Amino acid sequence: MSTADPARRRTWRRLATLTTPVMVPVTVWLMLLLLVVVTPQLLAPLSPTEMNALDRLQGPSGTYLLGTDEYGRSLLSRVVFGGRLTVLIALSAIGLAALIGVPLGTVAGYYQGWLGAVIMRLQDSVLAVPGILLAILLVGSFGPSALILIVTIAALFMPRFARLQYGSVLTIKERSFVEASRANGAPDSWVLWRTIMPNTLPPLIVQATLGIAVAMLIEAGLSYMGLGIQPPAATWGLMLKNSQTYVRLAPHYVVIPGLFLFLSILSFNLLGDWLRDLLDPRAR
Repeated sequence: MSTADPARRRTWRRLATLTTPVMVPVTVWLMLLLLVVVTPQLLAPLSPTEMNALDRLQGPSGTYLLGTDEYGRSLLSRVVFGGRLTVLIALSAIGLAALIGVPLGTVAGYYQGWLGAVIMRLQDSVLAVPGILLAILLVGSFGPSALILIVTIAALFMPRFARLQYGSVLTIKERSFVEASRANGAPDSWVLWRTIMPNTLPPLIVQATLGIAVAMLIEAGLSYMGLGIQPPAATWGLMLKNSQTYVRLAPHYVVIPGLFLFLSILSFNLLGDWLRDLLDPRAR
């Protein structure tokens, strides 16, 4: 029997211990979101932009499973394609924030000195700018678009990744296995990316998972204020903005995108909590 087998069995036992009944619907919902991102046509065969004035503000029916909006467009199609755009923006923004923030935090924590001080003070300067002000500045300069949303959200999250990585590197670089790598003559690049970096991944994974939920909420808020995706494209925030006029006439129009947004944010938050418990070294 290999030495990896006991460790693998311990991992599976820990997974079984931490898996609660709540994680079953969470996993199902996240798989559904993955399907929405990869193949939205499978769940929404109708066009999200096709208008039919005769069918405007209809309730759920056999033709329109979730009803229609003020232009007679299928709410199911708009929720699916809007969800695809919302999730892709959130994933891209968090990925970009981690891609920039993690190396900055790694270098600042490892070398410290004036270089680390400059890097971390730059992160503080970004945090000092209110998020809504940064969004208005970027949208006013370049116009509302998916790219501007991604850059704005990434700028808000980059300091979080940098600070988290900075603290992790400060703790790990003093441990014996890092000292052993240095004593064996390993260059700084090897110590940073092969020795220190793998040991900082668990908190970064949790931060990314929780960050996706917050990024989706930020995107919805910016789109609701008219600073995000513009019609005729759809995101859940934009659908909430358009539906507020028809709260009494067509309540389903408000409930459906709000419910999808709520369930998605809740699922990512619960996944982040589960990963935090799973990857916590003190629990192991």
